Amino acid sequence: MKTITQAQRQQFKDSGVLHLPQLLDDASLQLARAAYEWSLSNPGRGATNLTQGAPGTFYGDLANPKCFPAYEAVNNKTILPQIISQLWDKPEVWFLYEQVFLKVGDVNEMAKRTPWHQDLPYLPIEGMDLAVAWISFESLDKQASLEFVVGSHRGTLFDGSRFDADDDTLPLYGDGSLPRLPDIEANRVDYKIISFSVQPGDVVIFHPAMLHGGAPTPAGKTRRTLSLRFFGADAKVALRPGDTMERLAKIGTADNIHPMIKAKNLGSGAAFRDPGFPKVHG
Repeated sequence: MKTITQAQRQQFKDSGVLHLPQLLDDASLQLARAAYEWSLSNPGRGATNLTQGAPGTFYGDLANPKCFPAYEAVNNKTILPQIISQLWDKPEVWFLYEQVFLKVGDVNEMAKRTPWHQDLPYLPIEGMDLAVAWISFESLDKQASLEFVVGSHRGTLFDGSRFDADDDTLPLYGDGSLPRLPDIEANRVDYKIISFSVQPGDVVIFHPAMLHGGAPTPAGKTRRTLSLRFFGADAKVALRPGDTMERLAKIGTADNIHPMIKAKNLGSGAAFRDPGFPKVHG
């Protein structure tokens, strides 16, 4: 039985990211791959072609409110929720949402990189008991893997990136409430950047406030990745720019509305909860 050591728990707390080689056995990896394939076959409202005229393929989807039954096995029959609980040193873990990426390099040119960003500016949540479990179904060397700015989960929360084709730092909100993203890629020497060579079965776990970005996919290569996001007991509602009273009043309760959106109505600072979130540990 794999367990988290105190040293690993401290490393995650300090640096914001932890690489766990071969955490998933073959059966668990198959469950994760089945969930990923379900998402590819059942695109939700978040499905997006991120290629934007660049070579190759760059497709993503996330937070499909219909995904929960399809992800039940990976959440209940793998070690992931237990490992997340051990990292936080707290028992309760809820599944927040899924995200899938499919990146394919062109025959002669690499696919574009995922711009540097943090996840939290896009999400109505905050807290230390937050984690993203990132899984690659292909072997990747460091140059083709996900990259992180070490310790940035404890630093400034920046405005989100619009993933604009011409400017990675173009603000998502742009109202001045969050500072604009720095151009990390143009100034890499100024940051402590880390990445990991990964094999199928490895899991990289990071806090969603981490500055991170995806390296470009080499020509002729495919990168299929699945991110599973979890929250724990200390998670609080964090309203973002644009979450006005008028907009919140329009949030309904239909099945096709993600519980992450419904939770906004609890109000800023409230415990982040909704019956639609599966409790996967504790």
